Amino acid sequence: MSRELRIGALYLLVGEALLAIMGALIKHLSEDLSTEQVVFFRNLLGLIVLAPLILNTGIGSLKTQVWHWHLMRGLVGVAAMYCYFWALGNMPLTEAFLVKLSSPFFMPLLAWWWLKEPAGKFSWLALLIGFSGVAVILRPGADSAFTFAALIGLLGAALAALAKVTIRRMSVTESSQRIVFYFGLIASLVSLPAALLNWHPVPTDAWLWLAAMGVVATTGQLALTKAYRTAPTGKVGVYVYSAVIYGALMGWWFWDEIPGWTTAAGATLIILAGVVNLWQPRRRSTPNASDGVTPQDNGL
Repeated sequence: MSRELRIGALYLLVGEALLAIMGALIKHLSEDLSTEQVVFFRNLLGLIVLAPLILNTGIGSLKTQVWHWHLMRGLVGVAAMYCYFWALGNMPLTEAFLVKLSSPFFMPLLAWWWLKEPAGKFSWLALLIGFSGVAVILRPGADSAFTFAALIGLLGAALAALAKVTIRRMSVTESSQRIVFYFGLIASLVSLPAALLNWHPVPTDAWLWLAAMGVVATTGQLALTKAYRTAPTGKVGVYVYSAVIYGALMGWWFWDEIPGWTTAAGATLIILAGVVNLWQPRRRSTPNASDGVTPQDNGL
């Protein structure tokens, strides 16, 4: 393995670990705060982190002619956050991470339907294997409460995929910084009313956890940015599935969650699908995740 690949893999492993910690913090905060509050604070903190970057480059860098795409990306992204954060609060951590990892499998369908991008046979094979894994995790006929939570998580994964395809649509004219700023602004404004309507008193210690959530989320995204800029996505992308290991360890350590055989089987199928998707031949050069991996583009 070359030095670039080793460094890229290390950054990605660290980034995924930090985002897994973010997921654990969201699950912990969900015990005292509403999902609406957690979503609002996540967006607001991300916007605050971006402020120095915007001031450094100048307000003129925010000029845009595609307000409608920014609005769509913001609304869809917030909806995906609501689903994912709610699932984190109502599902075992490992299962929630696995359902979220199904998001890339929706993207070939959406890109084919909306952007008219052809989907190769490897994409369809990955799609079939990936959703087979999700079906195993959903466990049809199991506890209805768990199944409902998993379905909400799956809806969030589909919405996250739509948000990323929207980013691809905007990337022709919009910079990553502009996309992220308007997402943070729109998401904060949109999520505020719902947070106020379902506001719970914030315990004193929760403010520390909220601040930690903002720090680990931003640091994790910066690590992912470095990873994808250091090494090719197809070479290091498979390491995103380390999130499953982190989730299993934290779920066991903090919540005494022991993954069952269905979780292991579903994880195997989803990871296999991800590997198939990463190994498929590239048809042409297109914007990839590294073009827009900034503090709110990936991982929610």
